[in-house]
This record gives sequence, C-alpha cells and structure tokens, in this order.
Amino acid sequence: MLSVYNINVWYGAIQAIKSVSFEVNDGEIVALIGANGAGKSTTLKTLSGLLRSRTGSITFMDQDLMHMPAEKIVEQGLVHVPEGRRIFQQMTVEENLDMGAYTQSKDSISENLERVYTQFPRLKERRRQIAGTLSGGEQQMLAMGRGLMANPKLLMLDEPSMGLAPILVEQIFEIIESLHKAGTTILLVEQNAQMALSVATRGYVLETGRVTLTGTGQELLRNDDVRKAYLGG
Repeated sequence: MLSVYNINVWYGAIQAIKSVSFEVNDGEIVALIGANGAGKSTTLKTLSGLLRSRTGSITFMDQDLMHMPAEKIVEQGLVHVPEGRRIFQQMTVEENLDMGAYTQSKDSISENLERVYTQFPRLKERRRQIAGTLSGGEQQMLAMGRGLMANPKLLMLDEPSMGLAPILVEQIFEIIESLHKAGTTILLVEQNAQMALSVATRGYVLETGRVTLTGTGQELLRNDDVRKAYLGG
C-alpha cells in the first residue's frame, strides 16, 4: 500500500531523516518507535507532503507522492493526524469534524459523520460543545475523528497517547485496534513503545534519523536492545 524508499530530509543544515526506507501493507498496523528527535514526526510530515525529501521515492496505492501537494495526498486516502491534536479550539466538535471532510462529496459527509459518532459516542454527546473546552482524551478522539472524516485508506497517527492519563492511553489504543478491525490500515508513531508494539503487526525502530531495527511487533517486544532502550527492561 505504502512504499518509502531512501528518503532524506533536512531542516536547514540539519539532516533529520537519513536514507529511511519502509513499507506498510494493506490491513496492517505498522509502528514507528524511537526516542525524542529520532525523526518519527518528520517522517510522517514528509509522507503527508508538509516536508519534502531530497532523494528517493514515496509511493501510495501506485501513486507517486514525492511532488504531490498535501491536499491532493489527502484526496488519495493518506490522512495524517498530527502530534498535539491541532484541533480548531474555537469551533464546535461538529464543525471540527466537518473541516476534516473537505475532500469528500456532500453525499458521503453525513455517512462518515455517523460512522465517527458510532466509533466515538462521546463526540456525539458533545457535538455542539466548543472543542477547546474538551478534556485531553476527548480532544484526541476529536483529532482522530476528524481524520476519519476524510475516509482514509491509511491513517497516520502521530503520538496519540501523548499527555494522557494511563486509563485514557488504554482507551485510545482500544480505539486504534477497533479502527484496525473495521478495515483501516494504520501507521502509528508512538513513544509508548510497549503499547504500540503490542498492537502492531510490524514495527520499525528509528534512531537519529535512521531505521536500525525492524520486525513483527512481538519480535521487537522480545528484542533485548528494544527492551533496554524503550521498555525499561
């Protein structure tokens, strides 16, 4: 579904991504794990067209994304839920969700909205509420729901558990598994390596802009280097 080959990304004179290659197959949850500054968020921004690689190739559903504008990438079905939620604080919950549907036809918006409300009943309860007054967990649900309004073929989630209490982290990962079971392919960037690898089909470890390890989620959970660096074991 997604093939990334030999991408290299700079911030000015600083190289953030160094010859990164990986793939995501239809129906998988693929996790990118690593420490702060490893290049995880930069990788997602490059896939979604917010940053550009100087080399290599990015192919999604047989479409070349290397020079495609960000809004056209969303139209292809590759949807990015950014780190920090980035909801529209002064809009209502439903207005935020409507903003996520800008690539969709009018006929499909109401159907997508009902699907989101089924997945996130809390959002339906608060659909008229100003988004900035929601709790952190509710704001994360809203960010994910807004992404789903674009009807993604592949949903990229950047640090969905960041800043949440442990009980809410578990709830968010239950939602991720539910989305996956419903047929959404997911590329997950997450510092909570234990949770990410527990749900992942496969994973990649990023260190200082490079892929250093890859394997199934369970293989990486059992890997001594991963356990020492990211799992506290």
